[in-house]
Amino acid sequence: MTHEAYTPAQRALITTALILATILSSVASTIANVVLPQIRASTGAAQDQVSWVLTSFILAGVLVTPAIGWLETRFGRRMVLLVAIVGYGVASVLCGFATDIYAMVAFRLMQGGFGAVFIPMSQAILLDINPPEKHGQAMSVWGMGAVVGPIIGPVLGGWLTDNLSWSWVFLMNLPVAVVAFFMISAALPAKHEGEKKPFDGFGYGFLALGLAGLQIMLDRGPGREWFASPEIWVECGMCLLGFYIFIVHIATAKRPLFERSILTDGNFIVASCMIVFIGVLLFAGAAVLPTLLQTLLNYPVLHTGIVQIPRGLGSFTAMFLVGRLMGRLDNRLLVLIGVGLTAASYYEMSQFSLAMDENLVLISGFLQGLGIGLIFVPLSALAFTTVAPNLRTQAASIFTLIRNVGSSVGISMVGALQIYNSKIVQSRLLEQATPDNPNVVAAGADLSSLQGLAQLARAVARQAAMVAYIDSFHLLFWLCVLIAPLVLLIRSKRRSFANA
Repeated sequence: MTHEAYTPAQRALITTALILATILSSVASTIANVVLPQIRASTGAAQDQVSWVLTSFILAGVLVTPAIGWLETRFGRRMVLLVAIVGYGVASVLCGFATDIYAMVAFRLMQGGFGAVFIPMSQAILLDINPPEKHGQAMSVWGMGAVVGPIIGPVLGGWLTDNLSWSWVFLMNLPVAVVAFFMISAALPAKHEGEKKPFDGFGYGFLALGLAGLQIMLDRGPGREWFASPEIWVECGMCLLGFYIFIVHIATAKRPLFERSILTDGNFIVASCMIVFIGVLLFAGAAVLPTLLQTLLNYPVLHTGIVQIPRGLGSFTAMFLVGRLMGRLDNRLLVLIGVGLTAASYYEMSQFSLAMDENLVLISGFLQGLGIGLIFVPLSALAFTTVAPNLRTQAASIFTLIRNVGSSVGISMVGALQIYNSKIVQSRLLEQATPDNPNVVAAGADLSSLQGLAQLARAVARQAAMVAYIDSFHLLFWLCVLIAPLVLLIRSKRRSFANA
């Protein structure tokens, strides 16, 4: 169906239903960050294992996303969305009842796999039901709804954990899934168009092998001393083999998993290169901040959620502005401003200290939310500028896949750096912790007693952890600086299509 077939009322109803489905995914990707310390304590997970709760959700999305285009043509958008919502609700309940880290990771994989459908399919549907001149406005309205999750997620997660338990962070998804199911059943037409072509299982299998090898290697590397372990070499081999065969297959197959015209679209490729780094910036800092606040600054879980509200408010404000600025300003300028604001936020975060108040957290969070919000919608619109309408679902799937890869890699990268840098800094600080050191004397540490030594060790560990966090934020700041020039390579004018 073309956009002319939908009335304004139908567009509004479908958009509302898609926003609700997207909130499910956005809440799940942020709310778990707040309760990671509680999940770790409850499941007995090690520090390098608890991050799997986040990365498993993203990894599952990465593995499922390439198949979304085929699922749409085979079963129709309505059926795929409804099945995804049911599966997502069931997986959320199972997460709430998980008793060990391995069960939690398995159920988060299930949750992420079903939730992967929501964002790319929502983007494709919105582009199809709205005329080209309304694309920016439709995407900004959808984006404003999508950032409701990051706004309410941390606070709601903190409140539920304080008053009930961390399990309710996942159980609360069930009633939302039920409402979304009935809304989409009523709003989205059952008919679908498209060729029922065979699924490229060979290409998909090797892409999944490469992605899984990459993620497992990044997750397991810090605890296995990286390439000193045969396991890491095996996972690296899986990654390289999977990607190599997938690339060769895509270039030579008659019916590849993705249309080659998308993968040879220079404009789409440049935008995709940017979104992989945006994925890193979007999730890496947000993943480690709650742990920093709770373990180093002793914030209660509810307060940890409250101080992250400005990040969501910044994104909401940006989405509101984007809907009015797109079409009046060059989208590339909006993206560039967003990158600048994100860089400013990470620079502010690199000024964190153990003695700081919460104002620095609030300001940097708002700037980061504002920056990411100004990047996301304009960059998505720029990416699809040269993509044919009949390939939008595939292109949206690829775009989301690449962003999720960046998010997953970013979380693993920052988590690994945190562990590695903490050990190095702690070792160096302990070397200087001698009785004649003026700082040790000023701190009043009694190195002649076991209690004094333990107190000094705890203080050194906290200082080392904070230095490691600051180093990570500094790295993310420089990443913003490095990706800014890519904006200049993206085309801003829409290509005309005969079948549009």
